[in-house]
Amino acid sequence: MSAHAARRYTLLSIAAALLTIGLKTGAYLLTGSVGLLSDAMESGVNLVAAIVAFWALSYAMKPADDDHPFGHTKAEYFSSGIESVLIVIAASSIAIAAWGRLFNPQPIEQIGLGLALSFIATAINGGVAWILLRAGKRLRSITLRADAHHLLTDVWTSFGVAIAILLVKLTGWLILDPIIALLVAANIVWAGFRLLQETGTGLMDSAISTADQTQIMEILAPYKQQGILFHALKTRNAGSRSFVTFHVLVPGEWSVHTGHNLCEEIELAIIRALPGTYVMTHLEPKEDASSWLDQDLDRAPQDIDSIP
Repeated sequence: MSAHAARRYTLLSIAAALLTIGLKTGAYLLTGSVGLLSDAMESGVNLVAAIVAFWALSYAMKPADDDHPFGHTKAEYFSSGIESVLIVIAASSIAIAAWGRLFNPQPIEQIGLGLALSFIATAINGGVAWILLRAGKRLRSITLRADAHHLLTDVWTSFGVAIAILLVKLTGWLILDPIIALLVAANIVWAGFRLLQETGTGLMDSAISTADQTQIMEILAPYKQQGILFHALKTRNAGSRSFVTFHVLVPGEWSVHTGHNLCEEIELAIIRALPGTYVMTHLEPKEDASSWLDQDLDRAPQDIDSIP
């Protein structure tokens, strides 16, 4: 199961967060830079987010049961939703710390050693983010993708902080330190809201990607050339799992056995092309007028009664 494989990657994220928190906290203690403090606080959010991701993926691994017949894969959205909230909270804390320094700038000490520690932490985050992003796309996990994008945001944040501190050293303008911390906070909030929007889209049963839908159409095309018709195609994502349903219209004189074999063949072709997809087909005679009246999701009772 992809959730099981994805969960292993969250352990890497947890280990990286613990290591970078230590490095960035050390950099802050050496320099006294509020910019580096903001960077360390964001790594703290990374740690909490990685722990939540581990829990969410563990829950998503649970098999379907009577109360959750379609499985538990939507638990992944809890992880990305919680992470987006944590991001905003961290940004607020950074902004509060930076605001005080804006009116009372403090000197920065041992810049060279502090930046060295920060660069090591940044390299670790960059490498882990690259690994998580590839794994998230391969395993179709929003949890891993969210974690990867957050780490990439952290990487750019760290670069911005480092540049600001170097400018402070070159110019002596201490106010640059809190200013860059406020910019970091604003960037983190933006990342949090984008992640929250993606989470909301998933919870609202968004359709699978256009590329995946195109692939389904390509699988159905040869059957259409044989006179088989299709309609009422509906798709949705639920974490790492996708659901596809559609109706298959065949000649009415076909036997149930022949129609069933055709549906099985089509379903297996889609599953092979899109692993992790649950496919359900509904067989109908294409000559029957009622076969064309059941495409809408909110089909009214009177529509059913009117079928001859």
